[in-house]
Amino acid sequence: MSRFIFFIFLISVVFSSLSAEPRRLRLSTTTSTENSGLFTKLHPPFEEKYNVKIDVIAVGTGKAIRLAENGDVDVVLVHAPKAEFKFIEEGYGIERLSVMQNDFVIVGPNIDPANLKYTQNIEDAMFKLADTRSSFISRGDDSGTHKKEKYLWELIELNPNGYWYLSVGQGMGQTLIIADNKQGYTLSDRGTYLAYKNRIKLDIVFENNHHLKNPYHVIIVSPEKHPHIDYALAKKYVEFIRGEEGQSIIKNFKVNGQALFLPNLN
Repeated sequence: MSRFIFFIFLISVVFSSLSAEPRRLRLSTTTSTENSGLFTKLHPPFEEKYNVKIDVIAVGTGKAIRLAENGDVDVVLVHAPKAEFKFIEEGYGIERLSVMQNDFVIVGPNIDPANLKYTQNIEDAMFKLADTRSSFISRGDDSGTHKKEKYLWELIELNPNGYWYLSVGQGMGQTLIIADNKQGYTLSDRGTYLAYKNRIKLDIVFENNHHLKNPYHVIIVSPEKHPHIDYALAKKYVEFIRGEEGQSIIKNFKVNGQALFLPNLN
């Protein structure tokens, strides 16, 4: 009898531990969001509240969206509007919802050989970079930042190439480090630049232009395309980051006293 009771006890312990095992939510997002450090503050309250472990896959926006198209993640958080709309139109996502925003900046060496600090518009800034053949480091990774950079070159109808233009195929943080090592220019989201500011010797040399807006949207992967995704949990995540608590965390997230993101709903 005692053995039977012990056996029942073991089974109850096993099932109890299994029931306590956290659910997994798979999120594909940008390296710029991950590099900023935001998720270290935003995710723990959600994980604790719902007994969830969020698996963050930080890549360029293009790859983040491809992971979602393949059903390898439950939800995607990115910043490339044209690619996001295409994702929705093709039926891979069910709703595109705003979460937060920051902006892009052009950063470069303090001596500013292209003289961008006194430039009034983005077209002139891009012309100066090309005309002076100033070293420019491109992410070259089909990320939202890379897509924005290509858009800026398109504004002046120029396809950059040559010794001065280096495409590195790296995330935002690593691209900033390479630009710093080469004392060249690059396009960065403001959040990642501020997060890396103390590690590099690059200044913001061009900013505050309407072409440099950088909105972030969250999209749940369509359960019709991929029935295995955890739609219910993804929906809770979206509601959390867009709700009062999540938006407050985004609003109050700072690095070196500076806010990195502006919440979209408050």
